Order: sequence, then structure tokens, then C-alpha cells
Amino acid sequence: MDRIIGVTELQRKFAAIFDEVATKRIAYILTRGSRPEAAMIPYEEYVKFVKSSDGGALARFDKLCARMAVANAKCSEEEVEADLRAATREVRKKR
Repeated sequence: MDRIIGVTELQRKFAAIFDEVATKRIAYILTRGSRPEAAMIPYEEYVKFVKSSDGGALARFDKLCARMAVANAKCSEEEVEADLRAATREVRKKR
């Protein structure tokens, strides 16, 4: 569970808070004047966040498009379009 801490208190207890984040994987919401302004999270969570951010998603999308281009190279545009229409119908049936 996230904990909330003011910036002034964080300055006084930084080493202890840092250890909780790093070793116990406790996230902190940092506030200034009762307003949340930042977060202190374990590094692993940060890496996951960066990978799932737009940049990471776009890189994965580009790789997927490249794979699809190779897989569909033997197919005509009409065949690919027909497959997409069939897949769309299947998804809509499941709603």
C-alpha cells in the first residue's frame, strides 16, 4: 500500500524512507502543502512503467508491424483485408 509523506518529513527521514522503498518495496506519494506532487517507487516498478509507457508501447507496436509484414508478404491485400474482417466479426460476436 502506498504511503503519503510530506516533503519536509521526507527530508528528515530520507535514509529510512529510501530503505523502505528499496528493500520493502513500499511506494510513497510525496506531498507539498497537502498536494500530491511526486512519487517514490522501487526501481523495478519504474522499469515496468517505462516499458509500458508510450515509447515502450510504440517500440513493441513497430516490432509487431514488422513481423506482420513478413508473415503477410505472401498474401494479397484482399486476403489480409478478408482476414481482418473475419476477425472483427468474431470479436464483435463475443461482446
